[in-house]
Amino acid sequence: MLTPSPLVPLWFTPLGLHRYAQADSVNGLLARVLRSLRATDPNAAPDAAFYASRDDLLQRIRLPEWDGLVRFIVDSLRQTVVLANQGAWPEATPALQIALRGVWFQMSNQGSHHDVHTHGNCSWSGVYCVDVDEEHARSRHPALGAHNGVTRFYGPHFNHLGGAHMDFGNAYLQSAHFDIAPRPGQLVVFPSWLPHQALPYAGEADRIIVSFNASVHAGSGSDQLHGYAHA
Repeated sequence: MLTPSPLVPLWFTPLGLHRYAQADSVNGLLARVLRSLRATDPNAAPDAAFYASRDDLLQRIRLPEWDGLVRFIVDSLRQTVVLANQGAWPEATPALQIALRGVWFQMSNQGSHHDVHTHGNCSWSGVYCVDVDEEHARSRHPALGAHNGVTRFYGPHFNHLGGAHMDFGNAYLQSAHFDIAPRPGQLVVFPSWLPHQALPYAGEADRIIVSFNASVHAGSGSDQLHGYAHA
């Protein structure tokens, strides 16, 4: 029910930003493991500027450090989902079943990028940064500058800007994207429907990220929130 108000803000876009406390001690090892997986992939071109693994890392990596990262991802996802659904669930913090439907990694350099896309067959996705140039070096690139390797998210208003009339009155539409700079140890959790891209990256270190797709279900086994209306 809408409350009487001069302004009704609708349809916000939730996004979670988390920091892994153990990143400094485990990211180096994780980067070596991921590089080894790439090196042993018969389908990988060794000198290619961009590489994406299969989405089966949960089945392929058996390390305590990896298990710790996965627990952090699941805990961060849970926290984001609970905050995003405040007021939408019939109870504040119901039991949840969280399933990681796919986990994979990407390496990029030499100006490679990942074009605008969304993720299907899941409700939430995320990207964890394992390695990238330090902030001062990354943002000083002579051509790419501060946009070097950032993840750009496009909000629901973005499609309305194509050929749209823009004036002072709809200025709220004109900030339709949001950039998040890559930082080792940083996890971004976002709705899978949210269009996003990785902008071109070039640096001394490869930009290494771990991505995932997840579905979230009620612990009761039923995701139904509302009963069917009577005829």
